[in-house]
Amino acid sequence: MKYLISPSIIVSFFLTPCLALLNISDSHPLDGSVGSQIIHVNALRGMVSIRDNNVLSEWDGILDYTHALLAAKLFSKMACVLARMDQTVFPSLADVSKALDKQALEHYPSTHGLTYTVLPNRVKNLDQYGETIKDMCRDVPTYFAQQQKEGTALAIDPDSCFNVQILLFMGLSICGEIPGL
Repeated sequence: MKYLISPSIIVSFFLTPCLALLNISDSHPLDGSVGSQIIHVNALRGMVSIRDNNVLSEWDGILDYTHALLAAKLFSKMACVLARMDQTVFPSLADVSKALDKQALEHYPSTHGLTYTVLPNRVKNLDQYGETIKDMCRDVPTYFAQQQKEGTALAIDPDSCFNVQILLFMGLSICGEIPGL
């Protein structure tokens, strides 16, 4: 028995830091509103999950770095929106992990101004986007959204936009009427 204890301690000593790098979770108060944001980073799966319980604009989100997808379940609209993540604009998975350290937040550039427009056709097959996104968007209509290029003039009604804030440095607008609602 004493021969098993020593290897177990050694394995635990080396494995614990590795597991800490794989799963990071933190909760942040939201500026100027009532609520908080819980962010979980799973580096092994290449995903960031967000739970924003702001009473005025509650939403859940997934940043899937493996498939370069953003998914947001907008509770006030009772719909999910999927979009391709522009890897040149979005912070890397490592940057999001580092930003969970409250002192590091100020060192990351803001991405405010990214606008996505909801496309009219419903997504029929959520299986193709992976189990995590399928589970989050189950039972609500799901639509794809397209990122608008910077400087493109659009006739978008600002009242049709749902603003998503991730930590302090990442802001997105999901705009357009969601068909059928």
